[in-house]
Amino acid sequence: MSAAALDLPGPGGPDGPDWPDGRPALITGGAGFVGANLAHRLLQAGEAVILFDNLSRPSVARNVDWLRRAHGDRVTHIAGDVRDARAVAEAVQRASSVFHFAAQVAVTTSLARPVEDFEINARGTLNVLEAIRAQGAPPPLLFTSTNKVYGGLADVPLQCRGRHYEPEDARLRASGISEARALDFHSPYGCSKGAADQYVLDYARTFGLPAAVFRMSCIYGPRQFGNEDQGWVAHFLIQALRRAPVTLYGDGMQVRDVLFIDDLVDAFLLARKHIGQISASAFNIGGGPENTLSLLELLDLIEEIEGRRPVTGFEAWRPGDQRYYVSDCRRFSAVTGWWPRVRVREGVRKLHGWLREMLEATGKAAAPAAEEPCLEGLP
Repeated sequence: MSAAALDLPGPGGPDGPDWPDGRPALITGGAGFVGANLAHRLLQAGEAVILFDNLSRPSVARNVDWLRRAHGDRVTHIAGDVRDARAVAEAVQRASSVFHFAAQVAVTTSLARPVEDFEINARGTLNVLEAIRAQGAPPPLLFTSTNKVYGGLADVPLQCRGRHYEPEDARLRASGISEARALDFHSPYGCSKGAADQYVLDYARTFGLPAAVFRMSCIYGPRQFGNEDQGWVAHFLIQALRRAPVTLYGDGMQVRDVLFIDDLVDAFLLARKHIGQISASAFNIGGGPENTLSLLELLDLIEEIEGRRPVTGFEAWRPGDQRYYVSDCRRFSAVTGWWPRVRVREGVRKLHGWLREMLEATGKAAAPAAEEPCLEGLP
């Protein structure tokens, strides 16, 4: 299918060159869950990588150590902050491509500290864009946005089926939410990520930068340490492994499409390869209608895997929580051929196995809830 048929901007040139070009790939937020997995894949393929990360999230330093043990001096860590425009500019000058993941990632934190949320997510992204714009040959940029840019989706009529919500509209059930959906920022987090999302698209249009946006649903997989605010699949599994309770906000029937990290990394690499075709475009990226879970259905699967169900409590709905969000990924698939390969049951079992090994190695498995370490993840 052509770019015109997909309502994509016309190609700004041929597909990107074969990487590496001798310079490293730059990953802001590179010590986090998504960044570390992407870095590992790039390093395995022979590229050098710069991890630009201030290590402010608990536990991510272990990902830097893991990458260094596996790949040696081809891994460079810069303890930088995206709010520091000079540090960002110096890192971008060295990069063959840029993956911008550094962010404040929790809605709850954005409600408590909205100015900080803006400075990291919106201003930090503008610093990255300005650094790229200053280059004679701007490197391609992939930016991770969020499904929160579509707001609470309160206007989508839903029905209950079993233990999950689903749209009343059969076409929406079959395909999910597309990029044609109007933006409707909700919560300071939605506003800051939405502003960054729009800046990336406009810099691509206005200044000709080779840049694209992924509006991501829920990502899960190894090297994720989730909590109540982000990384909920990993959080539920961690709580189950530690015999600790799980709190559901709402009724537990809210649905997300979940995407295994290996599939997301495939999408990043294809996006970089096809940047000439997809620049100035945003794509909804997730597991799609074939890979959906409600919170209750994840608890059912955990009970099947673990042989017991976590003790569960309920609290009120949180601001901006979508009762249903599933990504329509067909637009990105039509350009690149990408489609998720890892199904939910397989992926959850893989993550469960990795978390069990990690928690047993650190003596955290089946520990009392009061001893739970501070954990981090991505939305």
